[in-house]
Amino acid sequence: MSQGVGSEMNGSRSARLATVMLVATCLVAGVAIRSEGQTAAKTTAESIENGTVCQCGCNQTVSGCNHEGCGSKAEMQDMAEKEVASGKDSAAILQDFVLRYGTKVLATPPPSGFNLAVWILPIVGGFIGLALVVMLVRRWRQVPAGAPPGPAPVDPEIMVEVEEEMKRLG
Repeated sequence: MSQGVGSEMNGSRSARLATVMLVATCLVAGVAIRSEGQTAAKTTAESIENGTVCQCGCNQTVSGCNHEGCGSKAEMQDMAEKEVASGKDSAAILQDFVLRYGTKVLATPPPSGFNLAVWILPIVGGFIGLALVVMLVRRWRQVPAGAPPGPAPVDPEIMVEVEEEMKRLG
């Protein structure tokens, strides 16, 4: 009877743990999205080049493109330098790049629409996985209701037969 009460308590603990994990995940995701929306005080051409993907097909940032004589890299660097020199902030410059090349130019997807899943799902998945591991470990550590508390007793007759067999072989 006490086993049933204990398992009910563990079930409610698991439910509370899952609820706490879900709330924590939502808070972390909200902070990540809010901090992503804030822009740096000083915009540089290098920061824009690090935030955009070169369009030559190398799948690297503009500053990291290693193709010699890459026309796309040179064009995008010139555009970034002109935009920074004109006094635009990084959000406006990145928006100009998006208008010219599409959202594929951004090194990190914007946290909106379907792309929001890219920002939230890894965090949610991590917390869900951690909760599952905690619940499994707790379940594995519980002793089954009908299990004896220690090792099973050995039948003395079988022990005598084993000793006789060992004497014959040894």
